[in-house]
Amino acid sequence: MNSTVFSENMKKFRLAKKYTQEEVAEKLCVITQTVSRWECGTTLPDVLLLPEIAKLYGVMVDDLFKKQSVAYENYAQRLSAVYEVSNDPEDFLRCRLEYQKLMRSGELSVRDKWDYAWLHKAMMYYCMAEALKWFDEVLSDKSDKNSLPYRRAASMKMEMLFSMGDGKKYLEEQQCKVDGAGKEVDEREWLLLIEAYEHDKQFEKALSVFNEATKKYPDNWEMYFLAGIIYMDLEKYDEAIGSFEKAEKLGTYFCDGKYEIANCCKKLERFREAYQIYLEIADIHRKNGYEVEAEQALGYAREIEDKI
Repeated sequence: MNSTVFSENMKKFRLAKKYTQEEVAEKLCVITQTVSRWECGTTLPDVLLLPEIAKLYGVMVDDLFKKQSVAYENYAQRLSAVYEVSNDPEDFLRCRLEYQKLMRSGELSVRDKWDYAWLHKAMMYYCMAEALKWFDEVLSDKSDKNSLPYRRAASMKMEMLFSMGDGKKYLEEQQCKVDGAGKEVDEREWLLLIEAYEHDKQFEKALSVFNEATKKYPDNWEMYFLAGIIYMDLEKYDEAIGSFEKAEKLGTYFCDGKYEIANCCKKLERFREAYQIYLEIADIHRKNGYEVEAEQALGYAREIEDKI
């Protein structure tokens, strides 16, 4: 342990934070003479106290022994600087927890609010890149293109591309796929094209593609489900309910259509119907052994009890 650098930093950090030796002593639960001895280099603190000293001065423990270290406004800001360099999700979580402590204590400055926002923006880009990377990993395995993971990966990747502003390009490419395949076009490509037009808010075009696709694949529940979503976008809730009912009749994955029918009923202020649908969903989940999902459906029912 370099006692000279440490003692110099102890004084430098304290002055930067505008603390007196008495204030530092009180915060660290030691006597003032102890702080004075640290700054004079005559004694060193117990190793177990170093993390508390570092947090007090808004630095990392290693910073206490570095000549070029500076004191941050708080420990959260120092952790934010660590994450900016590392891009490690674990560093993001550590920093986020420190900022949440400041929130609970009411000590969040304007700088802290900005930094907290930046922190999540940086993490968002990291997460988006990771998501696209692993969606592509799923899609690169074409051994079972009809599996749920494969189908969901293609849909979610498209949704992300639209949210990132790359949707128009995707839509054009998907239209070219369908046009280029002619009569041999796979039903999955039709589904993605319908969904792409829905994301692009070209709802009438999406319905037109849906009508064309269902002539070829009349028993694909996902197409009817997508049509229901489009009708909801258009606020045509009765038509949406009809499409979702058709999807449910053909067989959805996890009561998908029933959930959306309940949402339509709420939009139409038919709360009793929505309430009964949620109870029905809960019963289905429970019979299939999905207790958590059943409780979630019951939670939705409870939210509208006072509207019945």
